[in-house]
Amino acid sequence: MEAKTEPYLTSHPDANGFFGPYGGSFIPPPLQAQMDEIKTHYLELRQDPQFIAELDEIRRNYQGRPTPLQYAKRLSESIGGGGETGVEIYLKREDLNHTGAHKLNHCMAEVLLAKHLNKRKVIAETGAGQHGVALATAAAYFGLECEIHMGAVDMAKEHPNVTRMKILGAKVVPVTEGLQTLKEAVDSAFGAYMADPVTAMYCIGSVVGPHPFPMMVRNFQQVVGEEAKEQFLERTGTLPDHVVACCGGGSNAMGIFSVFIDSPTVKLHAVEPLGRGPTLGDHAASLASGSEGIMHGFNSIMLQTPPTITSSAPTPAPVHSIASGLDYPSVGPEQAYLRSIGRTETGCGATDEETVQAFFALSRTEGIIPALESAHAIAWAMKVAKDAVERGERTRVLVNVSGRGDKDVEYVVEQYPQLVTVV
Repeated sequence: MEAKTEPYLTSHPDANGFFGPYGGSFIPPPLQAQMDEIKTHYLELRQDPQFIAELDEIRRNYQGRPTPLQYAKRLSESIGGGGETGVEIYLKREDLNHTGAHKLNHCMAEVLLAKHLNKRKVIAETGAGQHGVALATAAAYFGLECEIHMGAVDMAKEHPNVTRMKILGAKVVPVTEGLQTLKEAVDSAFGAYMADPVTAMYCIGSVVGPHPFPMMVRNFQQVVGEEAKEQFLERTGTLPDHVVACCGGGSNAMGIFSVFIDSPTVKLHAVEPLGRGPTLGDHAASLASGSEGIMHGFNSIMLQTPPTITSSAPTPAPVHSIASGLDYPSVGPEQAYLRSIGRTETGCGATDEETVQAFFALSRTEGIIPALESAHAIAWAMKVAKDAVERGERTRVLVNVSGRGDKDVEYVVEQYPQLVTVV
């Protein structure tokens, strides 16, 4: 008799928070005690019917879930696909989730957990500002203080989201160290949390950080995949051939990938930011170009500078991406694990230029202005679909539009004026 295989989501991570060699918790003992408390309460609450019902009510009547699944007819046709060819692109519209991105899925749940832990304040980092806006929203909803750390470069680049956070009542802390982007914002937020871990809770913005956050954020984002799978089956009668999502830390990707991991016919594409080119410091493609290392309390694949005379160990490398939410020198441990076992496809990435072209392509074929983060996924989905057209293969591509592009409009107009005006 053939042994039954345990479902992936129930067997990963292990009890210590590892996905294979990746993950775990590498933090000071006082902070570990707080993480253990968060883990214990989370594991209890995830089985609590009252907690589940409250979160479900919030998702339906506050967030506006489920978000739609849209067949992108004109986008599909623009690359030579469409119904007649059998090459179709479908969009999971997380840009229509309240606050305009997938981030609220885990923020509402994390702040609800903080309330159960009797915390008075939530602290977080943000890159593009979407996690910061989502956490400020959740804090306002539940009546907690909120402190958001954001790199000064990102604050200038994503000014609309900075304003939104302040309107929602959050304290926004500018980070001026180093490259003044996402990695430095995480450093700053962690430092603030370590100064007051008893009354505050650090609400990590992706599937990164020490255990239990990679597991917890994935599980809160799983709603995206569950909805998309049900909607896709209802719409087409089949599973998608490809599922595509942008990948910085990897929360939106893990959310939509989660329910397809045990379906081997579905190819999963975690699209990394290839930035300006392959030179270290010009991109943020951790999976493609990184190596194993520990940062921010977890072990994963990260971009590192080699040891020097003054430093005997590698250090996190400088990174670049046109999308502030993707310029992080590491990746979630589960994304590292899935790539290591061959469950996600290799070579998935989009340059800054390809991303901007996809940004305008979706805007002008479907009337949807995507976040620059999401535009990476759109760029790759278009490539996958176009390759299928050229091979004469029937294929359906599901792409997660993880956020809307309101926050990026000013930056795009300033940097790419030649593309804005149609002659």
